[in-house]
Amino acid sequence: MTRDRAVTGREGERAAAEYLRRRGYAILDTNWRSGRYELDIVAVGGGCIRFVEVKTRDAEGLTAPEEALTAAKCSFMVSAATRYLALHGCREEPHLDLAAVDVLPDGEYRVRYIADAVECHW
Repeated sequence: MTRDRAVTGREGERAAAEYLRRRGYAILDTNWRSGRYELDIVAVGGGCIRFVEVKTRDAEGLTAPEEALTAAKCSFMVSAATRYLALHGCREEPHLDLAAVDVLPDGEYRVRYIADAVECHW
């Protein structure tokens, strides 16, 4: 059965947000946009703010979600996070993370969370 990519992506983002909530993070924004900038999830907790890129793929596919986090995407994340911080005046320590979400054959979503997946020097 083929799933609609947009639906799969939204469900992956929902699974990643729930993953963060269960670990005590408050979700500030999902699908935040400002001009050409976009962030999948912005969460805060433990004295830090997490900008989370969510990549969702079929578990039985040829590529892992992590492989979709390219150098260009990392650069774009840094720019978007910088814009978010400037607009919102956040004081928490920023981190750029990846939620790699696998869609299992039974339709369940499994989240592998990679903290500090994108290195940046604020």
